[in-house]
Amino acid sequence: MSERRFRFGYVLAPKKVSSFIQDSLVNHAQEQGIDLIPIDLNKPLIEQGPFDCIFHKLYGPEWRKQLEEFSLQNPTTIIIDPIDAIEKLHNRISMLEVVNELKITQENETIGIPLQIFIQENSDSLLDHITRQGLDFPVIAKPLIANGTADSHQMYLVLKPEGLEELKPPIVLQEFVNHGGVIFKVYVAGEHVKCVKRRSLPDISEEKLGTLENLIAFSQISNLTAQDQNDDSFAALIENAEMPPLGFVTEVANQLRDALKLHLFNFDMIRDTRAGNRYLVIDINYFPGYAKMPSYETILTAFFLDIARRKQNNESG
Repeated sequence: MSERRFRFGYVLAPKKVSSFIQDSLVNHAQEQGIDLIPIDLNKPLIEQGPFDCIFHKLYGPEWRKQLEEFSLQNPTTIIIDPIDAIEKLHNRISMLEVVNELKITQENETIGIPLQIFIQENSDSLLDHITRQGLDFPVIAKPLIANGTADSHQMYLVLKPEGLEELKPPIVLQEFVNHGGVIFKVYVAGEHVKCVKRRSLPDISEEKLGTLENLIAFSQISNLTAQDQNDDSFAALIENAEMPPLGFVTEVANQLRDALKLHLFNFDMIRDTRAGNRYLVIDINYFPGYAKMPSYETILTAFFLDIARRKQNNESG
């Protein structure tokens, strides 16, 4: 790339700034000719810049309006990502629908989503819905809206029909699938993909189901796991878990990126223990906590460089 420097403006919540815009990332990007510049929300966006790219995790009508005005006057500035595309991930039903449309070419691995249903207000009994749709206990109860607020993270493991009585619609009920206590978090930054293993909910056997409470908040799930295993055995469990094939993970990531029209996201994937080559996507998040990923500075800077090259190609015609 030429000696030219590139200006990347960013708008993130304060908590996200402190976790993502670390000195290590700023310095790494600077060495590659990319300057990360905070955008001042107290001034009109149109009065700031110039920017080669703006990346953001902000919603709301005021910011949308500012972004639209800026884009009209600066059509070559690359916006990461369009607000309309980001907002599709705020609904837990529409979020996963795209997974069923993927055309994965791998011979051995398949991708899908758990069986899930959306319960509106004023519906019949929740148990009737579950029975009709063929859902079995345990199920996971999640709010429909996934927008990063505290309420959107209120999730429950429902182990018996009696636990449904404590839930208030609107709500998404998703089948719980035993997956060996390990979740695969796949981070995507443009064409750069990184998969890491993390501890997850433990498998629940038929015998165990009879001994547990009716309903457990996710915040208390550690109580459920502590009964069986200590931290050392969890570490061994994760260490020994086989990673999904890289070619498969990359193909799923690339197809999701194109279908969602997003550059910065991650998806949580589990391996269904009933069929070891079947994987299920259970969640997709916009602009996740990249700093939790090993060497995140290298991967994000490589992504920024891709965008800078794209900008340069656009300018040269």
